[in-house]
Amino acid sequence: MTPAQQVLPLLMEIEREMRALDLWSQTMPDAQALMSQQPFCIDTLEFHEWVQWLLLPRLQHLVLEQLPLPESCAVAPMAEEAFKLMEENTEHLLELLEQLDQAVTDAT
Repeated sequence: MTPAQQVLPLLMEIEREMRALDLWSQTMPDAQALMSQQPFCIDTLEFHEWVQWLLLPRLQHLVLEQLPLPESCAVAPMAEEAFKLMEENTEHLLELLEQLDQAVTDAT
């Protein structure tokens, strides 16, 4: 399995974990919120919304279409910061995001 192919199962596991933590929304944010120019759409979305609506779909598209992945990925540090104040146990989700960072970086 290539590093790029390792990304897809991670994306699905991240989704499962987010659902288990009740961090998965059924309602998509409005288009303007998704078009923020700030990193992680920090001015318009919660971090987990950015993961759900932008990061996961984009990476899935790249893998399925066999397009090049980004040269590097470093979402775990932001996730760690964003999840600090959450009451939910986000340790496994953070581990998955660290694995995603590594898999994307190794794929290039």
